[in-house]
Amino acid sequence: MGTILDYLKEYGDYSLEEKPFSEVDSLVISQLSYLKFDGIVPGPEEERAPMSLEEIAAHGDYDHLYADERYRKNNTALFLGALRGRRFGNMRLWNYVNRIEPEQESQFSAVVCGLTEKLVYVVFRGTDENIVGWKEDLNLAFSEPVPGQKRSVQYLSQAAQTFSGSFMVGGHSKGGNFAVYAAMHCDPQVRERIDAIYDHDGPGFRPEVRKQGAWQEIEGRIHKTVPRSSLVGMLLYTEGDYRVVESKTIGLAQHNPYTWLVKEDDFRLADEIRPGRRFVDQTLNEWILSLDQAQMHIFVDTLYRAVQASETDNLIDFSAHWITCVQKIGKAISEVDEETADVVTQIMRAFFETVSLHAKELAHSERK
Repeated sequence: MGTILDYLKEYGDYSLEEKPFSEVDSLVISQLSYLKFDGIVPGPEEERAPMSLEEIAAHGDYDHLYADERYRKNNTALFLGALRGRRFGNMRLWNYVNRIEPEQESQFSAVVCGLTEKLVYVVFRGTDENIVGWKEDLNLAFSEPVPGQKRSVQYLSQAAQTFSGSFMVGGHSKGGNFAVYAAMHCDPQVRERIDAIYDHDGPGFRPEVRKQGAWQEIEGRIHKTVPRSSLVGMLLYTEGDYRVVESKTIGLAQHNPYTWLVKEDDFRLADEIRPGRRFVDQTLNEWILSLDQAQMHIFVDTLYRAVQASETDNLIDFSAHWITCVQKIGKAISEVDEETADVVTQIMRAFFETVSLHAKELAHSERK
């Protein structure tokens, strides 16, 4: 029993012919996409050859890969584990994009990974340490597509022109959402080439957003995995199958891929999401869907303005100075105008009423 790091140690020397590509392999690539390949892996506009993992390791800016200090140790072990094995050792990366645009409330990153000549994976990065990315996560509750979702469609269409044949697409967290959204909205000729779509604990979509895309065409190709205490992955996820993965930790920390348990060459699976977490997920989804667009905008914008008051743009600095940041957030919340405060109060009242209603229904069903 171990994690994706142990998986690389045990199965990293098996070729993809000896052991076919799996959901665990997809999670490995999804986590690799969080590394900072800026200035190393060629982008769409560059006429450079794809970079192998060996070339990346020898690059002068190699250490920049681990700029997110929170996961430096695990990310280093992941990259080196992939590099040293036959399974991922020959992988090449190209078409790297990384854009942080606070004005557009967007954090978007993706890269193409060629595992073999015929096995290509287009991976979208999830939310990284930039706070603007978390604002985009909140915006996913709206009906209209967020900038990152629109870019995912454009990126997939452009990236698919850089190679031939079928391919896979996926990502973790928001990256999983982008992968599904891009597959739903890309050109039909590109969609036909997609063999599989991997969504690792990514949020879903409002019903009206799902109806606007080719959901029914791709649903059978989606491989969704969530940890047993999933919150992010069950957000607005009301249709579709999924597999539940055991984790070595508890609560929201299970969103971290390094906590997902692997048994032999597959995930260690659970029968279902924990009952308490399922209750929270259902309640939260019902509450979100009960709010209109104006209410959601006010609520999300108020939360984000409060976080902006911390005067930090990334979670690393926020964690280092969290006491000061929290004090500034508290002050910002207390200073919102009366109209906004009234709307936020109404929204929170609706949330607690939904919680109370579901709690009563649960208690009643348990007495039967």
